[in-house]
Amino acid sequence: MTMLTYTLLTDPAPLEASAAGRPPSTGTVYLLVTNTGQQAAFWSTITVQVPVGNGAGDLTSDFTTIKPKGEYGTWSGTRSSVSLQPGPQGSNAFQVTAPGGRASFAPGDHMVLTLEEVTVAPAAGLAVLKVAENTGRTRTGRLSSSVAAVSLVKTAAKEIPPPCDFRPDKVMLDDTDTLTLSWEGSDDFSYEILFPGGRRSIASNTRSWSPAAADAPKRATTYILVATSRSTPQRKHYLTTTVQVRNPVLEILTATTGIDTPWVQGTTDATKGRVTFTGTGVEISNNSGGQSTLTADKANLTGVNTEWVQGRSTDDGWISFPKEGVNVRRGSGHDWGSVFADKADLNGVNTGWVQGRSTDDGWISFPKDGLNVYRDGSRSWGNVAAEKADLNGVSTKWVQGKDDRDGWIDFSYYGVNVFRHDEGTKRWGVIGVNRIDHH
Repeated sequence: MTMLTYTLLTDPAPLEASAAGRPPSTGTVYLLVTNTGQQAAFWSTITVQVPVGNGAGDLTSDFTTIKPKGEYGTWSGTRSSVSLQPGPQGSNAFQVTAPGGRASFAPGDHMVLTLEEVTVAPAAGLAVLKVAENTGRTRTGRLSSSVAAVSLVKTAAKEIPPPCDFRPDKVMLDDTDTLTLSWEGSDDFSYEILFPGGRRSIASNTRSWSPAAADAPKRATTYILVATSRSTPQRKHYLTTTVQVRNPVLEILTATTGIDTPWVQGTTDATKGRVTFTGTGVEISNNSGGQSTLTADKANLTGVNTEWVQGRSTDDGWISFPKEGVNVRRGSGHDWGSVFADKADLNGVNTGWVQGRSTDDGWISFPKDGLNVYRDGSRSWGNVAAEKADLNGVSTKWVQGKDDRDGWIDFSYYGVNVFRHDEGTKRWGVIGVNRIDHH
């Protein structure tokens, strides 16, 4: 029976056995030595033998990783360090020696022998440490050797808790925002993030990731965190999170019911024309916000309200629409233009003059007094040719037959003169009648 009392404590309590494929389980073992007797005990050495191996009764598979230290405390509260040293090679033991070769261990005093950084053996079970003491009842008397067995529990390795709380720092991203994804998880997993078009492995001991500019989300994007255990067999866990983009970039959009939006705009500065939906219809704006152009192959409309219409080129003719009707202009200025048509069916025509298609054709002007007929595009009098004329009256200086050699009639102040054609002379002509009936 030992004079001193031995108690084992561990941190963590209990110790967890190491598992294959995972970082080794480590812990600290405390051996508390006390004197619970009524009188002092004198001690010389205390030796602690550690069971080494991979079995259920072994504490560790690697004795060399253990870091020992010791401390002595009196009932009055004073403390001092003691030297806990490895025993002979191959003994798998630690030994502490009393100062001066022998020291008093008073009732109520205690000593703590600490074994740090113990790599716990892989098999669960009860590990027994053997303690041997050299003690006696007097300072100079004979010492005796006694042994004690102290035990501790090693539990089976617990299942690694899966990663959790995979989250973005922002759920709605603006164009200039940088996305950061974070999560909680064990170092016993390796991590990888999957996203549309790519995958990225995460460095060890890292629990956050930000996509590079080339991988930044352009639209609503779902990220998948894949956690793979380092144990055998491997276990995988999948976590997802989704971020939204305030101004998404879409390759194609199909809406089966409709799209509700105040406006639609191009994606680049060069194409940032905008279509705005107002209460009365649609407005087309250019990339500076001013009114712009609508280009189409064909327009099928019920009506068009516009100030003017022009050809495709800036020097084409154009039509404006004043209150009085229609103005036809030519070029880009305000000079009058021409209307070309195969036929015109009109209720009336108000015009200064009318001419044939060529500039040397005859033309008609409309003075206040009536009608002027000119020839050759000049102001020389022209001829009116007709099969029949039904008139209320004719005011003229002379009348002649259709041929230049025909006779002609002159209307003088005194009456009527009848001439015959004779080389332009005024020789009297002949009046031929069938009958004269007069009163």
